[in-house]
Amino acid sequence: MKKLIIGFCVLQSVSFAQKTAIPSADLIKGKTPDGFYQAMPMVNRWISNDRALVYAKSGEDQKMKNQILDLKTGKYSEASPAEINPKAASEKILTLKNGDLYLKTSSGETQLTFDPSLEEKNATFSPDSMYLAYSKGNNLFTLNLNTKQENQLTTDGTQTILNGFATWVYWEEIFGRSTLFRAFWWSPDSKTLAYMRFDESKTPMFPIYSSEGKHGYIDETRYPKSGDPNPTVKLGFVDPAGGQTRWADFNNNVEHYLGWPKWMPDGSGLMVQWINRGNDNLKIYNVSPKDATKKVVYEETQKAWISIDEADERLTILDGGKEMIIISDKTGWKQLYLYDINGTFKNQITSGNFTVKTVLGIDQKNKVLYFHARGLENSARYDLYRVDLNGKNLKRLSFGAYSHRVISPSPDLKYFVSTYSNLKTPNTSVIIDNTGKIVKELGTLKGEQLDKYEVNYPELIRVKSDDGKYDLPMTIIYPENMVAGKKYPVLVSIYGGPDAGTVYDQWAWSPKTQWYAREGMIQVSLDHRASGHFGKAGVTTMHRNLGDWELTDYKTMVKYLINKGIADPSKICITGFSYGGYMTCLALTKGADVFTHGMAGGSVIDWQLYDSAYTERFMDTPEENPEGYKAGNVLTYVDKYKGKLQIVHGTMDDNVHMQNSLQLIDKLEENKMDFEFMLYPGGKHGWRGNKGYHFDNLKTKFIYEHLLEKPVPSELLK
Repeated sequence: MKKLIIGFCVLQSVSFAQKTAIPSADLIKGKTPDGFYQAMPMVNRWISNDRALVYAKSGEDQKMKNQILDLKTGKYSEASPAEINPKAASEKILTLKNGDLYLKTSSGETQLTFDPSLEEKNATFSPDSMYLAYSKGNNLFTLNLNTKQENQLTTDGTQTILNGFATWVYWEEIFGRSTLFRAFWWSPDSKTLAYMRFDESKTPMFPIYSSEGKHGYIDETRYPKSGDPNPTVKLGFVDPAGGQTRWADFNNNVEHYLGWPKWMPDGSGLMVQWINRGNDNLKIYNVSPKDATKKVVYEETQKAWISIDEADERLTILDGGKEMIIISDKTGWKQLYLYDINGTFKNQITSGNFTVKTVLGIDQKNKVLYFHARGLENSARYDLYRVDLNGKNLKRLSFGAYSHRVISPSPDLKYFVSTYSNLKTPNTSVIIDNTGKIVKELGTLKGEQLDKYEVNYPELIRVKSDDGKYDLPMTIIYPENMVAGKKYPVLVSIYGGPDAGTVYDQWAWSPKTQWYAREGMIQVSLDHRASGHFGKAGVTTMHRNLGDWELTDYKTMVKYLINKGIADPSKICITGFSYGGYMTCLALTKGADVFTHGMAGGSVIDWQLYDSAYTERFMDTPEENPEGYKAGNVLTYVDKYKGKLQIVHGTMDDNVHMQNSLQLIDKLEENKMDFEFMLYPGGKHGWRGNKGYHFDNLKTKFIYEHLLEKPVPSELLK
């Protein structure tokens, strides 16, 4: 056996010696060498059950073109203009010019509104294209596209009364940024407009100062910090031509949130998530648009918290509206449950120690459900599964030791496009059928020359937690040509936070990480016990004590590297933004016995300074949990600070206010402690353009000065 192993190692070393090092000039410029990658086919959309529009190489010149893939024959054909854009002839495009709406069609452009002083926001066609709905001046309007008659549906909009337009905290924490503050929803039959009305008059205003111009100005945002009065919310229904709003009877004497709603397929009801401010009691109501009466169709309570998920994630309504599927993590793992539409439990569809992410589709005829899940095979990977609605015949359809991160089903659920990868395999796309058979290999990002190069791939390992309960995941990129016995600086990249991991078995190679490996640095990403790898059961360990277990687990994993004798304990640098910035600041104070350097951007410092909806979900209010807030406050541990911390913030950050960094800086200065600080005027929660380049250069210089202790190659700076 020893001889065989030695022989194999010799062959491996000979093979490796024949590989070519990636030119340093390419890596410094952030460039991959020629032939490293190739253009990868992309399925733009399904045209029919077995025909897809694919952007792929074609012809003798092998240029990327739109083509039609026929899965019956497995062959490509040229796509016609109508197939590429079937709606082109009838397409209606809305544009906003000088504060007014214009409609562009094949016959020309028409001005729709004539009030430039008030900008129309989130203009949305009704399903029958007879109306537009939009908000302006915090009131809700419709426009009849046949008569060009504008109808004002609400009249009480003010700076603090918002109709059909979300308050900041709803946009950021409940509806999501992609909604662009929209808070109205057309019924499927176009006969009703549901909307929410927000009253934020009792919510404190947080002033954000802009230094622009001669006198500057104040951006006034109604921002409820933990424990503050929240905006109140009402749900109403109104006809698009106008009339009285029919208000649902939600009791505003009991503080609550309403989630993004979902119409029943026939428009007979609107499914709405309701959750109390304590975030431990969830109800789903079916609200009638006719008289606004409501009925509870689902309810759940948990000891820790329940999140208001996106409507399509929490709830799937089966064809015909007779049954519904609920995703819940009440057992400690997100699983699927079948109910009738009135809330009668029928059966659990999935169970086990894995996380269901989304329902991809339901074959109603054969009573089969297809879903995307994480962790059944490996917590760092995503896979495609099918299961009968009665919970039987669970089967993995995706394949191999890969993470199948992106799945796109055909309309009839017979085929699925899967884009998969792992840490050593670039993104690759295939089409599989609903039995798991590969029916068409579309292509890969991997170029013909990639295998000729010495590539420093990340390695995924797991480290036992201090209490022995968890195998914590970590990816490592080792330095090129490591020398036995030498200790190397470590760069730790994290985010942290509940159910927000960064360690996945998927393609993540970059010229920058390869270059830092060449310069002699260990690069790691770490995930803690509450990052999602261990389900909701792991996440709830953070209840009422944000920052505690994350830091404990991060220290454990770094100590593992130190104890292996490869990490230089005097050069352990951690970096992150937003929640990652919070963890970085905490690591350089509370965790300063392990972490020596940090780069923190847009950081929360004290959870009393962050918004109510997010913070109270995990921490409860400051009045309910004063010890938890104190223990999670970076300022509590400033006396432990040592090493070097770089603090960065945008001056107009409306998410994590610069107030956080200023309070930390004040405490550091009062204690005569050394640190670095950079602000970005006008920057919000992140910034691009030249400020983005400046930020990248700032971090690069920090790494070279404090970790690598050598001059920065000038070509590396942007």
